[in-house]
Amino acid sequence: MHLPVSVNHDTHTGGSETVMATRIEFTKHGGPDVLHAVDWTPPEPGDNEVQVENKAIGINYIDTYIRSGLYPPPSLPSGLGTEAAGIVAKTGKNVTHFRPGDRVVYAQSSLGAYSSVHNVPEHNLALLPPAISFEQAAASFLKGLTVFYLLRKTYEIKPSEMFLFHAAAGGVGLIACQWAKALGAKLIGTVGSAQKAERAMQAGAWATINYREEDIAGRVRTLTGGKKLPVVYDSVGKDTWESSLDCLQRRGLMVSFGNASGPVTGVNLGILNQKGSLYVTRPSLNGYVTNREELQEASSELFSLIASGVIKVQVEEAQKFALADAAHAHKVLESRQTQGSSLLIP
Repeated sequence: MHLPVSVNHDTHTGGSETVMATRIEFTKHGGPDVLHAVDWTPPEPGDNEVQVENKAIGINYIDTYIRSGLYPPPSLPSGLGTEAAGIVAKTGKNVTHFRPGDRVVYAQSSLGAYSSVHNVPEHNLALLPPAISFEQAAASFLKGLTVFYLLRKTYEIKPSEMFLFHAAAGGVGLIACQWAKALGAKLIGTVGSAQKAERAMQAGAWATINYREEDIAGRVRTLTGGKKLPVVYDSVGKDTWESSLDCLQRRGLMVSFGNASGPVTGVNLGILNQKGSLYVTRPSLNGYVTNREELQEASSELFSLIASGVIKVQVEEAQKFALADAAHAHKVLESRQTQGSSLLIP
């Protein structure tokens, strides 16, 4: 991390010249087809803001929830996306940690990262080490920060501990498999195909369960000798809620952190009593990384694992899309045919 620097705001890269950019917008909620590429003029960065020229943009499942209206944006028309990596083009007033030309990555910006240029609050930016490429960063930052808070904060996974992680061959799941192996823990991952099972095992899963062919709770009882598990991480939601609870030990923790199959609604709290005085939490990154110090802690641990090769981040060429092809990228993502991360390239 740079020491704080004072920037002469009269000599920013790009000066006051008008910059034309391309961004993805939607004017109504719906399927992928509501996404359209538009030309626009980005505003100058405000106080404590940094203007980033994006080089690679992360596509995340939460983006589909915002587009569909499950998590509606503040207003319409709206941009989309919160994660990208790129180069600092300009800095606003009072910015002390970054200067034009710095390589940076972010995952918690305001909506609008699906753009060639995006203004980001300084406290949401991390300096990108030279050993990590823009594509690696954009493919792993939000997902890696998510795995950090799940495995290190929500419940601190211990060496040799068994736990269940749904969608183990997805973008978050593959990082979780590698991180769990680095911690010496035993991740049991659910997957939807033999190919995805192989991918999860290669990444470091201890065992896999094909939810299309096997009973999840029954297989967990077999793998644990009937003891079941202290914690389950579930990003699937409605379809796996009950089976996830059935995998937990007495007083176990259900971590519900996503809704890929739809939100969990209408829960009768009595079920937690019946199944063993269970705990449930519904966390998000924004509850764990709320300031510069927390971002520094999380990103430092993630970057060290990536730079050392313990966590490998590779994006299939078929999962890199031109920025203007965002609608197609969402169709592919929602088909559940992807493995690992997907990117938009401006």
